[in-house]
Amino acid sequence: MNPLHFVVLIIFIAFVFDFINGFHDAANSIATVVSTRVLRPHQAVVMAAFCNFAAAFFIEPHVAKTIGTGIINPVIVDNWFILSALCGAIIWNLVTWWLCLPSSSSHALIGGLIGAGFVKGGMDVMVWSGIIKTSVFIFLAPMIGLILGLFIMILVLNLFRGSNVSKTTSIFKKLQIVSAATYSISHGMNDAQKTMGIISILLFNNGLLGPVFYVPFWVEILCYLILALGTMAGGWRIVKTMGMKITKLQPIGGFCAETAAAISIIGASVAGIPVSTTHTITGAIMGVGATKRLTAVHWGVAGKILWAWILTIPITALLSAVVYGLLMIIA
Repeated sequence: MNPLHFVVLIIFIAFVFDFINGFHDAANSIATVVSTRVLRPHQAVVMAAFCNFAAAFFIEPHVAKTIGTGIINPVIVDNWFILSALCGAIIWNLVTWWLCLPSSSSHALIGGLIGAGFVKGGMDVMVWSGIIKTSVFIFLAPMIGLILGLFIMILVLNLFRGSNVSKTTSIFKKLQIVSAATYSISHGMNDAQKTMGIISILLFNNGLLGPVFYVPFWVEILCYLILALGTMAGGWRIVKTMGMKITKLQPIGGFCAETAAAISIIGASVAGIPVSTTHTITGAIMGVGATKRLTAVHWGVAGKILWAWILTIPITALLSAVVYGLLMIIA
């Protein structure tokens, strides 16, 4: 195959990953606002998709640079390597979607990079500072979301303790639209940038960006757009798990969970840390549920989700390593 045609093919597969990312993570953006019946499902996905794309105009591609150069030494990256990492991540995303588990597309891609990197160059090609930072946030992101969700919920309950239930519900039905939109913007800020980083390092290593690594504007816009289209397609299988099985939410709780998650993700995006939006919103929902009583959170469901989080990087690393090995035999 012509080398340029091969690059175009890999870019297309990267866009497939981006679309599946949006499709898989649509539940993150809409589950709370749908489960509280503030918006109908189709209204929610249109709003979430629009906000995913709007994120393009709010932030620089710091996370994309981390993915492109901060996980694996870019010197060893080639077309087969990137193809293998994408295949591992796509397979895991589809499996967890089928099992209704809200796993992390971000960590699936990072696991894919690590697996292919290990097969090609061993431990020496790992950029440990980036891997450790990302790995730490597997645990920190949901904990920050949980603590912020708990804190914001307690604060709001105290501020509105003199108000009657009907009035409070009416107020937070409106406010939850704002919080859901803000969360969807934060989701776009972090998640679209993973695909940007992959495509940009692909272009850079094929000599199509010049001597300095950067993220082209057309790559940014297309990644945000395709993520938004994936969100609009909607990963409905996961919505019930996110919005109803973890804990029962009311508009006030939905507002607090979305606000807590948005604050966490925006902070990470500004710092260039590729966090899991799935982990963060799940932690925030748990924090909100825990303000009622600890038994209000369905910890059995939370435990299954936790196992999906823990296994994502090792399994996608294994998948991408196998794919890379097979591709090298075929090639």
